[in-house]
Amino acid sequence: MNFSPLLTDLVQRLQYLPGIGPKSAQRIAFYLLEQNRDKARTLAKAMERAANEIGRCLSCRTFSEVDTCVICEDMSRDQSQICVVENPLDILAIEQAPGYRGYYFVLMGRLSPLDGISAESIGIPFLDARLSQGQIKEMIVATGTTMEGEATSHYLKELANRRGVSATRIAYGVPVGGELEFVDSSTLSRALTNRQSF
Repeated sequence: MNFSPLLTDLVQRLQYLPGIGPKSAQRIAFYLLEQNRDKARTLAKAMERAANEIGRCLSCRTFSEVDTCVICEDMSRDQSQICVVENPLDILAIEQAPGYRGYYFVLMGRLSPLDGISAESIGIPFLDARLSQGQIKEMIVATGTTMEGEATSHYLKELANRRGVSATRIAYGVPVGGELEFVDSSTLSRALTNRQSF
């Protein structure tokens, strides 16, 4: 069945969203048009306003409508620690787990020379400038365990070493409450390699 040009355009644009395939995009489009068009208009206005008004924090590079985000403005946090993450969602995950009270730096990606993603394109020179100020004593690297994430973590470790900053990596391994029989071999290998005394 051929949809109208506007509906076809809406369905195609919804497929830009992560995890949304053609069928899901069709369901969302029809839901927005069938159920409540006022809510669809409100959603469209919110998306447009966010696209126009949300920029990046000048300090950590996370999404923010103001020059300095709430976390970077919080002077009660530990100024000697910085946690380097790949994207703003990583900050949310770490903030939901109690224990970390330092600051952040968001790369907005990871090194991938084959895809043309260089150190400059993910803000490494800006991070280097922050490290050179002397306040940061520990840089916690919280990049993913993909090949690109590992390459990024090694690059960051070298950067920290040049600046005399201690570099640590978040631990990976068996999840709390997890059964060993369900853990993949790569995760189990990493857990064994990074075992700790107790």
